[in-house]
Amino acid sequence: FPWPVLVGVQGPCQLLEFSNTISKHRPAGMLAEKVPDTYKSKSLRAVMPPELWIHLAVVACGDRLEETLVMLKSAILFSRRKIHFHIFTEDALKPEFDKQLRQWPASYTKKFEHTLYPITFSVGNPQEWKKLFKPCAAQRLFLPVILKDVDSLLYVDTDVLFLRPVDDIWKLLRQFNSTQLAAMAPEHEIPKTGWYSRFARHPFYGSAGVNSGVMLMNLTRIRSAQFKISMLPTGLAWEDMLLPLYQKYKNAITWGDQDLLNIIFYFNPECLYVFPCQWNYRPDHCMYGSNCKEAEREGVSVLHGNRGVYHDDKQPTFKALYEAIRDFPFQDNLFQSMYYPLQLKFLETVHTLCGRIPQVFLKQIEKTMRRAYEKHVIIRVRPNTR
Repeated sequence: FPWPVLVGVQGPCQLLEFSNTISKHRPAGMLAEKVPDTYKSKSLRAVMPPELWIHLAVVACGDRLEETLVMLKSAILFSRRKIHFHIFTEDALKPEFDKQLRQWPASYTKKFEHTLYPITFSVGNPQEWKKLFKPCAAQRLFLPVILKDVDSLLYVDTDVLFLRPVDDIWKLLRQFNSTQLAAMAPEHEIPKTGWYSRFARHPFYGSAGVNSGVMLMNLTRIRSAQFKISMLPTGLAWEDMLLPLYQKYKNAITWGDQDLLNIIFYFNPECLYVFPCQWNYRPDHCMYGSNCKEAEREGVSVLHGNRGVYHDDKQPTFKALYEAIRDFPFQDNLFQSMYYPLQLKFLETVHTLCGRIPQVFLKQIEKTMRRAYEKHVIIRVRPNTR
């Protein structure tokens, strides 16, 4: 049934201690890392101060090892700044993650460090949280509690691919106003045909809900805020809110942690910054006809292959991009070994609606590759001034 839209609600997201969009003490980075060395890769902190790093988190359980590694590869291929990967995974997958990441060429491993964490839930029944929607997906709700020394964070699902530098979405943190502490894209561009507006049995953000597969978070603000979870004026801290929220709505939610986030921001709408669909581009944006205007203008920035489209033949355009990044040899030329083969692959996808708009998928990746090519290949000769 339709939920009323909250208009002019005051009070939620009150910060106990003021924090700039990117912490006033350290811009968009780690405050003071205290993670056990057992889980850490070699430290590069002496090379670049921690406040200049991008922090990227992912939760990977079950059969998501390859998918996660391809996502991380896409992040590191195009990034300009160094990235700290925060990987939450099952104990059985930790050795393989560590082995695979350390095997990448030195020219790429110098651009990141990684930390492996166990799957942990600080409140409620861990087994119940673990089974919420997809395996371990609810872990993302506990990141502000676990990563106490991280100021700002980009969380992505395992089935995400970056088609331009991660630096560019990281810059959106600076667009937050004084009350915003997280950012997501709309679940659907056409509210009346969206899932939430038609089927949700719980409150959701805005007119179409939001998709949590790509989520920017100012963790400092989240930890400092008081959140409403009802029409009552009193608020709760993030960690104190999660269990009562789940217990109240667990029989009404379908998409697990994403539904809980929609409920949170329904009651606290001024806490959320909504970024355009080009930053979380899914099959729904093209499989019934193109409906992401920002991607048509700017190209896809972040691809989200939900519905398992990287691993079946229902959306070959998405699968082609996944396989192109997965199979790209690190040291090869990006244009010769990725971009041109990808163009040829796209010719085989024109029988689908997504395949009929190749420029939407290729615009940003071409721009990113061209910038990298000009930086590393073209030699600019200074005029002889003698």
